[in-house]
Amino acid sequence: MSITDGLLSGPGPLWFQALFVLVLLLALWRLPWAVLLGNRRLQHLFFGSTVALTLLWTLRAGISPGLGIHFLGITTLTLMFGWDLAVLSASLALLGVTWVGLESWQAFGFNGLCTILLPAMVSLGILRLVEARLAKNFFIYLFCCAFIGAGLAVAAGGVAAALLLWGLDVYPWERIQQEYLILLPLIMFPEGLLNGILMTGMMVFYPDWIRTFNARLYIDDQ
Repeated sequence: MSITDGLLSGPGPLWFQALFVLVLLLALWRLPWAVLLGNRRLQHLFFGSTVALTLLWTLRAGISPGLGIHFLGITTLTLMFGWDLAVLSASLALLGVTWVGLESWQAFGFNGLCTILLPAMVSLGILRLVEARLAKNFFIYLFCCAFIGAGLAVAAGGVAAALLLWGLDVYPWERIQQEYLILLPLIMFPEGLLNGILMTGMMVFYPDWIRTFNARLYIDDQ
């Protein structure tokens, strides 16, 4: 869920902006700048993914005024680049769709926290859990990290956005539940399917594009 109109009021938007800026600064501090600046192919992959994500986020639907629903794609970015580059890439995409008027500048921090930060953290947490607890298997990585990870990531972001909108008294809980939360399970499956298809193609044909995927462990040693 993302806020497309100026629905937020009071000091809440300022707190969201400040928190998201702090997280973005942390991501910039953690970035492997030497690798990114010295690898032309990584630069092309990074900016190409950012443009593709921006175009993906222009495809959206919604019921209530000001509430937009769209694919996230954050799980794929996190698995490809790691948490830091994924947050930066998605932030640039959010900047792009906000610049063209599809999002609200007032809710930039809110959208960043709910559609970028939290889904990226969930995706990273599932990846770490799979690496620590499950066998190094191609299909386990694909199913758990891409399919299930993407579904849980979009669910976490959606539930967080719904709770914040309810807590800020933007919409009553009954309306949020009837017009958004009831649709969330239907959003989780296509989100998982989209990320799973993208990751399957890259794992088979371009495994070197995925920072978190070790082809030797997941394929050669099996």
